[in-house]
Amino acid sequence: MTAEQRKLIYLDHAATSWPKAPGVIEAVTDALMNDGANPGRGSHAMAVRASRILFDTRKALGKLFGIRNPNDIAFAANTTMALNMAIQGLVKAGDHVITTSVEHNSVRRPLYQLEQEKDVEVTYLRSDEYGRIQLSELEKAIKPNTKLIAVNHSSNLLGTILPIGEIGEIAREHDVKLLVDAAQSAGIVPIDVKALGIDLLAFPGHKGLLGPQGTGGLYIAPEVDLEPLLLGGTGSQSEAPHQPLVRPDRYEAGTPNTPGLAGLKAGVHYVLNETVQNIHTKERALTERMMEGLLHIPKLRLLGPKLGEERTGIVAFQAENIDSSELSFILDQHYGIAVRSGYHCTPLAHASAGTADTGAVRASVGIFTKEEEVDTLVTAMAEITKHYGN
Repeated sequence: MTAEQRKLIYLDHAATSWPKAPGVIEAVTDALMNDGANPGRGSHAMAVRASRILFDTRKALGKLFGIRNPNDIAFAANTTMALNMAIQGLVKAGDHVITTSVEHNSVRRPLYQLEQEKDVEVTYLRSDEYGRIQLSELEKAIKPNTKLIAVNHSSNLLGTILPIGEIGEIAREHDVKLLVDAAQSAGIVPIDVKALGIDLLAFPGHKGLLGPQGTGGLYIAPEVDLEPLLLGGTGSQSEAPHQPLVRPDRYEAGTPNTPGLAGLKAGVHYVLNETVQNIHTKERALTERMMEGLLHIPKLRLLGPKLGEERTGIVAFQAENIDSSELSFILDQHYGIAVRSGYHCTPLAHASAGTADTGAVRASVGIFTKEEEVDTLVTAMAEITKHYGN
């Protein structure tokens, strides 16, 4: 039986969620059909309705993340763009930035460019093989010119959840801004920006928030001013040669993805109704079920926190004597199981985990994953390692 004849088992939610939440497709379609004007660029009824979509989406996100003023949320095309908005908008020549050895390239590469071109100093806190950092080392790394601490909430390879609240306390004590990459935690792990001491929160719309690709955003605390990443039309203060100072216009030049943001609003409302805590509880149960099954298979090494420890719905693993790319190909072609292999845009995390030379296979669950789908992966891995791993 070919993969096309099988029902797809989708275990690649860390890359993007699928299927989307109920109502997302309908919201996108309705916006295209009935509210297709350019928001903020006209006073006619359709343009006003389009503007309302954006504001209502900001309000829903504000409720989800504990953000008092929805206008402190700037929309972006994805987490990568949001992280670049934060890093390039805040860090200046001579500044010092602290980050970790489990960051995504969306943090590493902007920082590398700043090191090379603007004489910015970057300190990488080394994690252990499970993705954990020592908070004492963080405190020691802070210097008088430290401007920013940039960390992921959860590793996209290891699933490790960093103690953002404690990191936020250290940042506040030293008057350093905290940027959190919530690519793997938004909609999956509870986030309250004020309680956690987060100054900048970069998040995707298409992962745990269950919205369309091409959506996401950046929360910018009221006291933080960033230099805009893009300059151009905002529909406001058009007579001025400079970018408006008012939020969110200051950070949103150009026509936004209104249909996508309509879909994101539907996704966020679904998450709010389900509650993040319930989603996290369900995904953790699925993750532990997967780990329990895989741990019984010889010649498999699981990465990240041990069974029973807190993590997001990511389980990365290596199979002895089987290349990770070949393994994911077999899972796809012979079992109809979608996973991701390789380096996952995070070579630093692979170096920390000891898999820099081999990469790994990553299976990741979502809110709509079923127990039997997890069990099918476990059965498939048992068969593959038995027949292909010699």
